Amino acid sequence: MTTATPQPAAPPLPAWSRAFRNISRQHGFQPLRVEGRIPEALRGTLLRMGAWTFDVHGVPVQHWFDGDGGVMGVRFGPDGVQGTARLVDSRTMVTERRAGRQLYGSYAMPTPLRNKLLNPQKNNANTALLPWNGRLYALHEPNLPVELSPEDLSTLGETNLDCAMMKSFSAHPHRVHSRATVYNFGQHHGRVNTLELYALPDGGKARHMGSVPLPGPTMVHDYMVTDRYFVFFLPAMRIDVLKMLLRIGAFANNVHFRPGAAAEVLVVPIDDVAHPIRIPADSFFNWHFSNAYEDGDTLVVDYVRYPDFASNQWLGDLVRGAPSTDADGMLHRAVIDLKARTFRSEQLMDLSCEFPRVAPSAECRPYQTVYMGAHATREARRGLYDAVVRLDLATGRVTRAALDSGQYPSEPVFVPRPGSRAEDDGWLLTQVFDTKTDTTHVAVLDAERLDAGPVARCHFEHALPPTFHGEFIHA
Repeated sequence: MTTATPQPAAPPLPAWSRAFRNISRQHGFQPLRVEGRIPEALRGTLLRMGAWTFDVHGVPVQHWFDGDGGVMGVRFGPDGVQGTARLVDSRTMVTERRAGRQLYGSYAMPTPLRNKLLNPQKNNANTALLPWNGRLYALHEPNLPVELSPEDLSTLGETNLDCAMMKSFSAHPHRVHSRATVYNFGQHHGRVNTLELYALPDGGKARHMGSVPLPGPTMVHDYMVTDRYFVFFLPAMRIDVLKMLLRIGAFANNVHFRPGAAAEVLVVPIDDVAHPIRIPADSFFNWHFSNAYEDGDTLVVDYVRYPDFASNQWLGDLVRGAPSTDADGMLHRAVIDLKARTFRSEQLMDLSCEFPRVAPSAECRPYQTVYMGAHATREARRGLYDAVVRLDLATGRVTRAALDSGQYPSEPVFVPRPGSRAEDDGWLLTQVFDTKTDTTHVAVLDAERLDAGPVARCHFEHALPPTFHGEFIHA
Protein backbone atom coordinates (compact mmCIF):
# COMPACT_ATOMS: atom_id res chain seq x y z
CA MET A 1 0.00 0.00 0.00
CA THR A 2 1.36 3.37 -0.99
CA THR A 3 0.74 6.37 1.21
CA ALA A 4 0.71 9.75 -0.46
CA THR A 5 3.16 12.22 0.99
CA PRO A 6 1.22 15.21 2.34
CA GLN A 7 2.05 18.41 0.53
CA PRO A 8 2.93 21.44 2.64
CA ALA A 9 0.11 23.97 2.83
CA ALA A 10 0.58 27.12 0.81
CA PRO A 11 1.50 30.09 3.00
CA PRO A 12 -1.43 32.42 3.68
CA LEU A 13 -1.66 35.44 1.41
CA PRO A 14 -0.71 38.76 2.97
CA ALA A 15 -3.55 40.98 4.17
CA TRP A 16 -2.82 43.66 1.55
CA SER A 17 -3.62 41.17 -1.23
CA ARG A 18 -7.33 41.64 -0.48
CA ALA A 19 -7.04 45.06 -2.13
CA PHE A 20 -6.84 43.30 -5.50
CA ARG A 21 -10.49 42.30 -5.76
CA ASN A 22 -13.08 43.39 -8.30
CA ILE A 23 -14.81 46.57 -7.22
CA SER A 24 -17.70 45.40 -5.04
CA ARG A 25 -20.05 48.34 -5.53
CA GLN A 26 -20.42 51.23 -7.95
CA HIS A 27 -22.26 54.38 -6.90
CA GLY A 28 -22.61 58.07 -7.60
CA PHE A 29 -21.57 60.84 -5.25
CA GLN A 30 -22.83 60.16 -1.75
CA PRO A 31 -21.81 61.46 1.69
CA LEU A 32 -18.66 59.97 3.20
CA ARG A 33 -18.09 59.61 6.90
CA VAL A 34 -15.42 62.07 7.99
CA GLU A 35 -13.12 61.36 10.90
CA GLY A 36 -11.27 64.47 12.05
CA ARG A 37 -11.63 67.95 10.57
CA ILE A 38 -11.43 68.89 6.88
CA PRO A 39 -9.42 72.12 6.38
CA GLU A 40 -11.72 75.02 5.48
CA ALA A 41 -9.56 75.97 2.48
CA LEU A 42 -9.59 72.46 0.97
CA ARG A 43 -12.24 72.76 -1.74
CA GLY A 44 -12.39 70.74 -4.94
CA THR A 45 -12.40 67.15 -6.18
CA LEU A 46 -9.78 64.43 -5.89
CA LEU A 47 -9.94 62.05 -8.85
CA ARG A 48 -8.03 58.77 -8.97
CA MET A 49 -7.82 56.07 -11.61
CA GLY A 50 -6.72 52.45 -11.59
CA ALA A 51 -7.40 48.91 -12.79
CA TRP A 52 -10.49 47.76 -10.90
CA THR A 53 -11.30 44.30 -12.26
CA PHE A 54 -9.08 41.28 -11.74
CA ASP A 55 -10.73 38.69 -13.93
CA VAL A 56 -12.39 38.69 -17.34
CA HIS A 57 -15.54 36.61 -16.88
CA GLY A 58 -13.72 34.12 -14.67
CA VAL A 59 -10.33 34.25 -16.42
CA PRO A 60 -7.84 35.77 -13.93
CA VAL A 61 -5.84 38.76 -15.13
CA GLN A 62 -2.10 38.17 -15.41
CA HIS A 63 -0.93 41.65 -14.46
CA TRP A 64 -2.08 44.74 -12.54
CA PHE A 65 -2.24 46.58 -15.90
CA ASP A 66 -4.82 44.16 -17.35
CA GLY A 67 -7.92 45.27 -15.46
CA ASP A 68 -10.75 47.49 -16.66
CA GLY A 69 -10.40 51.08 -15.54
CA GLY A 70 -12.22 52.50 -12.54
CA VAL A 71 -12.32 56.03 -11.20
CA MET A 72 -12.77 57.30 -7.66
CA GLY A 73 -13.96 60.81 -6.96
CA VAL A 74 -13.95 62.58 -3.58
CA ARG A 75 -15.52 66.04 -3.54
CA PHE A 76 -14.62 68.46 -0.73
CA GLY A 77 -17.35 71.10 -0.44
CA PRO A 78 -18.80 73.54 2.09
CA ASP A 79 -21.53 71.04 2.95
CA GLY A 80 -19.26 68.08 3.56
CA VAL A 81 -17.40 65.37 1.64
CA GLN A 82 -18.95 63.13 -0.99
CA GLY A 83 -17.46 60.15 -2.81
CA THR A 84 -18.16 58.17 -5.95
CA ALA A 85 -16.73 55.00 -7.47
CA ARG A 86 -17.50 53.63 -10.90
CA LEU A 87 -16.03 51.66 -13.77
CA VAL A 88 -15.25 53.32 -17.07
CA ASP A 89 -17.44 52.14 -19.93
CA SER A 90 -15.19 52.27 -22.98
CA ARG A 91 -16.76 50.76 -26.12
CA THR A 92 -14.61 47.63 -26.02
CA MET A 93 -15.13 47.09 -22.29
CA VAL A 94 -18.91 47.34 -22.68
CA THR A 95 -18.85 44.95 -25.67
CA GLU A 96 -16.85 42.39 -23.69
CA ARG A 97 -19.13 42.65 -20.64
CA ARG A 98 -22.20 42.09 -22.80
CA ALA A 99 -20.59 39.09 -24.50
CA GLY A 100 -19.98 37.42 -21.16
CA ARG A 101 -16.54 36.16 -22.20
CA GLN A 102 -13.06 37.41 -22.99
CA LEU A 103 -12.92 39.02 -26.44
CA TYR A 104 -9.71 41.04 -26.34
CA GLY A 105 -6.13 40.84 -25.30
CA SER A 106 -4.59 43.32 -22.89
CA TYR A 107 -1.15 44.04 -21.47
CA ALA A 108 -0.38 40.50 -20.29
CA MET A 109 -3.42 38.58 -21.55
CA PRO A 110 -3.27 37.22 -25.12
CA THR A 111 -6.16 37.79 -27.52
CA PRO A 112 -8.36 34.66 -27.74
CA LEU A 113 -7.51 32.70 -30.88
CA ARG A 114 -10.89 33.07 -32.58
CA ASN A 115 -10.81 36.86 -32.15
CA LYS A 116 -7.29 37.66 -33.35
CA LEU A 117 -8.42 38.96 -36.74
CA LEU A 118 -11.85 40.22 -35.79
CA ASN A 119 -11.57 42.65 -32.92
CA PRO A 120 -9.79 45.92 -32.18
CA GLN A 121 -7.46 46.44 -29.25
CA LYS A 122 -9.16 46.76 -25.87
CA ASN A 123 -9.15 50.23 -24.37
CA ASN A 124 -8.79 49.53 -20.63
CA ALA A 125 -8.78 53.27 -19.76
CA ASN A 126 -7.16 52.43 -16.42
CA THR A 127 -4.02 54.49 -15.87
CA ALA A 128 -4.44 58.25 -15.39
CA LEU A 129 -6.75 61.24 -15.83
CA LEU A 130 -6.37 64.45 -17.79
CA PRO A 131 -8.45 67.52 -16.92
CA TRP A 132 -8.21 69.94 -19.88
CA ASN A 133 -10.28 72.95 -20.90
CA GLY A 134 -13.10 72.04 -18.53
CA ARG A 135 -13.30 68.46 -19.77
CA LEU A 136 -12.00 65.20 -18.32
CA TYR A 137 -10.32 62.23 -19.99
CA ALA A 138 -9.32 58.72 -18.85
CA LEU A 139 -6.00 57.62 -20.35
CA HIS A 140 -4.48 54.27 -21.35
CA GLU A 141 -1.32 54.70 -23.36
CA PRO A 142 -1.86 52.32 -26.30
CA ASN A 143 -5.24 53.88 -27.02
CA LEU A 144 -7.18 57.10 -27.49
CA PRO A 145 -8.51 59.07 -24.50
CA VAL A 146 -11.96 58.23 -23.13
CA GLU A 147 -13.96 61.29 -22.16
CA LEU A 148 -15.74 61.28 -18.79
CA SER A 149 -18.34 63.65 -17.41
CA PRO A 150 -16.70 65.96 -14.83
CA GLU A 151 -20.03 66.11 -13.00
CA ASP A 152 -20.67 62.42 -12.29
CA LEU A 153 -17.72 60.59 -13.96
CA SER A 154 -20.01 58.72 -16.37
CA THR A 155 -18.42 57.72 -19.68
CA LEU A 156 -19.04 59.93 -22.72
CA GLY A 157 -16.92 58.01 -25.24
CA GLU A 158 -13.56 57.60 -26.93
CA THR A 159 -12.09 60.67 -28.67
CA ASN A 160 -9.06 61.80 -30.65
CA LEU A 161 -9.46 65.33 -29.24
CA ASP A 162 -10.32 66.50 -32.78
CA CYS A 163 -6.73 65.79 -33.81
CA ALA A 164 -6.88 63.47 -36.83
CA MET A 165 -3.23 62.40 -36.49
CA MET A 166 -3.79 60.97 -33.02
CA LYS A 167 -3.79 57.15 -32.84
CA SER A 168 -2.54 56.66 -29.28
CA PHE A 169 -2.03 59.01 -26.36
CA SER A 170 0.28 58.40 -23.39
CA ALA A 171 -1.14 58.23 -19.88
CA HIS A 172 1.41 60.83 -18.72
CA PRO A 173 0.75 64.31 -20.12
CA HIS A 174 2.73 67.14 -18.51
CA ARG A 175 2.06 70.85 -18.28
CA VAL A 176 4.44 73.73 -18.99
CA HIS A 177 3.00 76.65 -17.07
CA SER A 178 5.12 79.24 -18.91
CA ARG A 179 3.49 78.14 -22.18
CA ALA A 180 -0.02 77.55 -20.75
CA THR A 181 0.04 74.19 -22.55
CA VAL A 182 -0.20 70.51 -21.74
CA TYR A 183 2.12 68.29 -23.81
CA ASN A 184 1.97 64.57 -24.46
CA PHE A 185 3.08 61.85 -26.84
CA GLY A 186 1.94 58.66 -28.51
CA GLN A 187 3.97 55.80 -29.97
CA HIS A 188 3.83 54.21 -33.39
CA HIS A 189 5.43 50.82 -34.01
CA GLY A 190 5.87 49.16 -37.39
CA ARG A 191 8.46 49.35 -40.15
CA VAL A 192 9.21 52.82 -38.78
CA ASN A 193 9.03 53.49 -35.05
CA THR A 194 8.24 57.00 -33.90
CA LEU A 195 7.15 59.20 -31.05
CA GLU A 196 4.20 61.41 -32.01
CA LEU A 197 4.19 64.71 -30.10
CA TYR A 198 1.06 66.68 -29.17
CA ALA A 199 0.29 70.10 -27.71
CA LEU A 200 -2.94 70.90 -25.84
CA PRO A 201 -3.03 74.66 -25.21
CA ASP A 202 -5.32 76.29 -22.68
CA GLY A 203 -8.45 77.43 -24.48
CA GLY A 204 -7.22 76.06 -27.81
CA LYS A 205 -7.33 72.90 -29.90
CA ALA A 206 -5.09 69.87 -29.67
CA ARG A 207 -2.46 69.75 -32.41
CA HIS A 208 0.09 67.27 -33.69
CA MET A 209 3.57 68.82 -33.37
CA GLY A 210 5.48 66.25 -35.40
CA SER A 211 7.11 62.82 -35.38
CA VAL A 212 10.47 61.88 -33.88
CA PRO A 213 12.17 58.64 -35.02
CA LEU A 214 12.99 56.08 -32.36
CA PRO A 215 16.18 53.95 -32.53
CA GLY A 216 13.96 50.85 -32.51
CA PRO A 217 10.65 49.53 -31.18
CA THR A 218 11.15 50.37 -27.51
CA MET A 219 8.62 51.07 -24.75
CA VAL A 220 8.22 54.54 -23.22
CA HIS A 221 5.78 54.88 -20.31
CA ASP A 222 6.46 58.43 -19.09
CA TYR A 223 8.61 61.41 -20.02
CA MET A 224 9.51 64.85 -18.69
CA VAL A 225 9.17 68.35 -20.04
CA THR A 226 10.93 71.63 -19.22
CA ASP A 227 10.27 75.15 -20.47
CA ARG A 228 12.05 74.36 -23.75
CA TYR A 229 12.44 70.60 -24.08
CA PHE A 230 10.77 67.21 -24.12
CA VAL A 231 13.00 64.67 -22.32
CA PHE A 232 12.57 60.94 -23.04
CA PHE A 233 14.56 58.09 -21.51
CA LEU A 234 14.58 55.28 -24.08
CA PRO A 235 15.35 52.00 -22.27
CA ALA A 236 17.46 49.18 -23.65
CA MET A 237 14.52 47.02 -24.62
CA ARG A 238 12.86 45.91 -27.82
CA ILE A 239 9.31 45.00 -28.79
CA ASP A 240 8.77 42.09 -31.18
CA VAL A 241 6.61 44.17 -33.52
CA LEU A 242 5.65 41.31 -35.85
CA LYS A 243 4.31 39.19 -32.98
CA MET A 244 2.58 42.24 -31.54
CA LEU A 245 0.84 43.05 -34.83
CA LEU A 246 -0.15 39.42 -35.38
CA ARG A 247 -1.29 39.17 -31.75
CA ILE A 248 0.97 36.23 -31.04
CA GLY A 249 1.16 36.24 -27.25
CA ALA A 250 0.42 39.25 -25.07
CA PHE A 251 2.23 42.56 -25.34
CA ALA A 252 4.10 41.92 -22.07
CA ASN A 253 5.48 38.66 -23.54
CA ASN A 254 6.83 40.49 -26.58
CA VAL A 255 8.84 43.15 -24.72
CA HIS A 256 12.43 42.15 -23.99
CA PHE A 257 14.95 44.02 -21.85
CA ARG A 258 18.55 43.74 -23.02
CA PRO A 259 20.81 43.67 -19.93
CA GLY A 260 23.93 45.75 -20.35
CA ALA A 261 22.79 47.40 -23.57
CA ALA A 262 22.93 51.20 -23.62
CA ALA A 263 19.85 53.32 -23.09
CA GLU A 264 19.37 56.58 -24.96
CA VAL A 265 18.30 60.00 -23.76
CA LEU A 266 16.22 61.81 -26.36
CA VAL A 267 15.90 65.59 -25.91
CA VAL A 268 13.48 67.28 -28.30
CA PRO A 269 13.29 71.08 -28.52
CA ILE A 270 9.63 72.10 -28.16
CA ASP A 271 10.08 74.79 -30.82
CA ASP A 272 12.10 72.60 -33.21
CA VAL A 273 10.96 68.98 -32.97
CA ALA A 274 12.69 68.12 -36.26
CA HIS A 275 16.12 68.39 -34.62
CA PRO A 276 16.26 66.14 -31.53
CA ILE A 277 19.40 65.64 -29.47
CA ARG A 278 20.46 62.04 -28.78
CA ILE A 279 22.72 61.20 -25.84
CA PRO A 280 23.93 57.70 -24.87
CA ALA A 281 23.30 56.48 -21.31
CA ASP A 282 24.01 53.39 -19.26
CA SER A 283 21.55 50.51 -18.99
CA PHE A 284 18.46 51.09 -16.80
CA PHE A 285 14.67 51.26 -16.85
CA ASN A 286 12.20 53.72 -15.39
CA TRP A 287 8.43 54.02 -15.10
CA HIS A 288 7.96 57.51 -13.68
CA PHE A 289 9.58 60.89 -13.21
CA SER A 290 9.41 63.42 -10.40
CA ASN A 291 10.37 66.72 -12.05
CA ALA A 292 12.81 68.34 -14.48
CA TYR A 293 14.25 71.80 -15.00
CA GLU A 294 16.88 73.68 -16.97
CA ASP A 295 20.14 75.06 -15.60
CA GLY A 296 21.74 76.85 -18.54
CA ASP A 297 22.75 74.16 -21.04
CA THR A 298 22.16 71.44 -18.47
CA LEU A 299 18.96 69.56 -17.74
CA VAL A 300 18.27 68.22 -14.24
CA VAL A 301 15.83 65.28 -14.29
CA ASP A 302 14.64 63.39 -11.21
CA TYR A 303 13.20 59.91 -11.76
CA VAL A 304 12.69 56.47 -10.21
CA ARG A 305 15.36 54.18 -11.62
CA TYR A 306 15.44 50.38 -11.88
CA PRO A 307 18.46 48.29 -12.89
CA ASP A 308 16.34 46.27 -15.33
CA PHE A 309 12.72 45.35 -16.19
CA ALA A 310 12.17 42.97 -13.25
CA SER A 311 9.71 45.46 -11.76
CA ASN A 312 7.29 44.40 -14.50
CA GLN A 313 7.18 40.90 -12.97
CA TRP A 314 6.75 42.40 -9.50
CA LEU A 315 3.77 44.48 -10.69
CA GLY A 316 2.22 41.40 -12.26
CA ASP A 317 2.75 39.25 -9.16
CA LEU A 318 1.04 41.78 -6.89
CA VAL A 319 -2.42 40.78 -8.14
CA ARG A 320 -1.70 37.20 -6.97
CA GLY A 321 -0.45 38.41 -3.59
CA ALA A 322 2.95 36.76 -3.97
CA PRO A 323 5.69 38.79 -5.68
CA SER A 324 8.72 36.65 -6.44
CA THR A 325 11.14 39.56 -6.39
CA ASP A 326 11.73 42.74 -4.42
CA ALA A 327 10.69 46.15 -5.69
CA ASP A 328 13.96 47.97 -6.32
CA GLY A 329 13.12 51.41 -7.72
CA MET A 330 15.25 54.22 -6.26
CA LEU A 331 14.90 57.96 -6.68
CA HIS A 332 17.73 59.29 -8.83
CA ARG A 333 18.86 62.64 -10.21
CA ALA A 334 20.14 62.72 -13.78
CA VAL A 335 22.26 65.62 -15.02
CA ILE A 336 22.25 65.95 -18.81
CA ASP A 337 24.81 68.24 -20.42
CA LEU A 338 23.40 69.24 -23.81
CA LYS A 339 26.69 70.68 -25.08
CA ALA A 340 28.97 67.85 -23.97
CA ARG A 341 26.24 65.27 -24.76
CA THR A 342 26.76 63.49 -21.45
CA PHE A 343 24.44 61.79 -18.95
CA ARG A 344 25.20 61.02 -15.31
CA SER A 345 22.91 59.83 -12.56
CA GLU A 346 23.13 59.62 -8.77
CA GLN A 347 20.84 58.08 -6.17
CA LEU A 348 19.00 60.52 -3.91
CA MET A 349 17.36 58.24 -1.33
CA ASP A 350 17.89 54.72 -0.03
CA LEU A 351 14.23 53.65 -0.01
CA SER A 352 12.30 51.59 -2.53
CA CYS A 353 9.81 54.11 -3.93
CA GLU A 354 7.45 55.00 -6.78
CA PHE A 355 4.77 57.47 -7.91
CA PRO A 356 6.71 60.68 -7.09
CA ARG A 357 4.80 63.98 -7.10
CA VAL A 358 5.74 67.63 -6.58
CA ALA A 359 3.84 70.83 -5.89
CA PRO A 360 2.36 72.32 -9.10
CA SER A 361 4.32 75.54 -8.46
CA ALA A 362 7.58 73.54 -8.57
CA GLU A 363 7.01 71.92 -11.97
CA CYS A 364 9.79 72.74 -14.47
CA ARG A 365 11.62 74.74 -11.76
CA PRO A 366 14.47 74.09 -9.30
CA TYR A 367 12.73 72.65 -6.28
CA GLN A 368 13.24 71.19 -2.83
CA THR A 369 10.42 68.80 -1.99
CA VAL A 370 9.20 65.55 -3.51
CA TYR A 371 6.41 63.31 -2.19
CA MET A 372 6.11 59.62 -3.06
CA GLY A 373 4.95 56.16 -2.11
CA ALA A 374 7.62 53.99 -0.49
CA HIS A 375 8.38 50.77 1.31
CA ALA A 376 9.14 51.54 4.94
CA THR A 377 11.51 48.57 5.32
CA ARG A 378 13.48 46.22 3.11
CA GLU A 379 11.21 43.37 4.23
CA ALA A 380 8.16 45.24 2.89
CA ARG A 381 9.45 45.32 -0.69
CA ARG A 382 7.48 42.25 -1.76
CA GLY A 383 4.19 43.94 -1.05
CA LEU A 384 2.23 47.08 -1.80
CA TYR A 385 3.86 50.37 -0.85
CA ASP A 386 3.15 50.84 2.85
CA ALA A 387 4.34 54.42 3.38
CA VAL A 388 4.07 57.97 2.08
CA VAL A 389 7.25 60.01 2.47
CA ARG A 390 8.52 63.53 1.86
CA LEU A 391 12.13 64.03 0.75
CA ASP A 392 13.89 67.34 1.32
CA LEU A 393 16.32 67.49 -1.60
CA ALA A 394 18.44 70.17 0.06
CA THR A 395 19.11 68.22 3.25
CA GLY A 396 18.33 64.62 2.30
CA ARG A 397 15.89 64.38 5.21
CA VAL A 398 13.09 61.84 4.75
CA THR A 399 9.83 62.36 6.68
CA ARG A 400 7.35 59.50 6.80
CA ALA A 401 3.61 60.06 7.15
CA ALA A 402 2.18 58.58 10.33
CA LEU A 403 -0.33 56.00 9.09
CA ASP A 404 -1.71 53.12 11.14
CA SER A 405 -0.32 49.61 10.75
CA GLY A 406 -2.03 47.55 8.09
CA GLN A 407 -2.77 50.62 5.96
CA TYR A 408 -1.55 50.82 2.37
CA PRO A 409 -1.55 54.23 0.64
CA SER A 410 -1.64 55.06 -3.07
CA GLU A 411 0.25 57.83 -4.88
CA PRO A 412 0.09 61.07 -2.83
CA VAL A 413 -1.37 64.16 -4.52
CA PHE A 414 -0.26 67.58 -3.24
CA VAL A 415 -2.95 70.28 -3.01
CA PRO A 416 -1.56 73.76 -2.32
CA ARG A 417 -3.22 76.09 0.15
CA PRO A 418 -5.01 78.77 -1.91
CA GLY A 419 -2.63 81.64 -2.76
CA SER A 420 0.51 79.81 -1.58
CA ARG A 421 3.42 78.71 -3.76
CA ALA A 422 5.39 77.03 -0.96
CA GLU A 423 6.09 73.38 -1.73
CA ASP A 424 4.89 72.16 1.67
CA ASP A 425 2.08 74.63 2.38
CA GLY A 426 -0.97 72.53 1.65
CA TRP A 427 -2.22 68.98 1.97
CA LEU A 428 -1.36 65.53 0.71
CA LEU A 429 -4.31 63.38 -0.29
CA THR A 430 -3.80 59.64 -0.54
CA GLN A 431 -6.21 56.74 -1.06
CA VAL A 432 -5.66 54.16 1.69
CA PHE A 433 -6.68 50.49 1.91
CA ASP A 434 -7.14 49.51 5.56
CA THR A 435 -6.64 45.76 6.05
CA LYS A 436 -8.15 45.85 9.56
CA THR A 437 -11.52 47.23 8.45
CA ASP A 438 -11.36 45.93 4.85
CA THR A 439 -12.40 49.37 3.63
CA THR A 440 -10.91 52.35 1.80
CA HIS A 441 -10.53 55.94 2.94
CA VAL A 442 -8.83 59.08 1.71
CA ALA A 443 -6.32 60.44 4.21
CA VAL A 444 -5.83 64.21 4.38
CA LEU A 445 -2.31 65.00 5.59
CA ASP A 446 -0.75 68.36 6.41
CA ALA A 447 2.17 68.36 3.95
CA GLU A 448 4.40 70.22 6.41
CA ARG A 449 3.61 67.86 9.31
CA LEU A 450 3.33 64.41 7.78
CA ASP A 451 4.61 62.76 10.93
CA ALA A 452 1.61 64.11 12.86
CA GLY A 453 -0.70 61.79 10.95
CA PRO A 454 -3.87 62.61 9.02
CA VAL A 455 -5.88 65.67 9.99
CA ALA A 456 -8.90 63.90 8.53
CA ARG A 457 -9.99 60.61 6.99
CA CYS A 458 -12.89 60.36 4.53
CA HIS A 459 -14.34 56.84 4.72
CA PHE A 460 -16.03 54.79 2.03
CA GLU A 461 -18.23 52.01 3.42
CA HIS A 462 -16.49 49.45 1.22
CA ALA A 463 -13.09 48.65 -0.24
CA LEU A 464 -11.81 50.10 -3.49
CA PRO A 465 -8.95 48.54 -5.46
CA PRO A 466 -5.67 50.47 -5.52
CA THR A 467 -5.22 53.25 -8.07
CA PHE A 468 -2.24 54.36 -10.13
CA HIS A 469 -2.56 58.12 -10.62
CA GLY A 470 -4.74 61.03 -9.57
CA GLU A 471 -5.50 64.71 -10.06
CA PHE A 472 -7.10 67.41 -7.94
CA ILE A 473 -9.51 69.84 -9.59
CA HIS A 474 -9.98 73.00 -7.53
CA ALA A 475 -13.53 74.22 -6.94
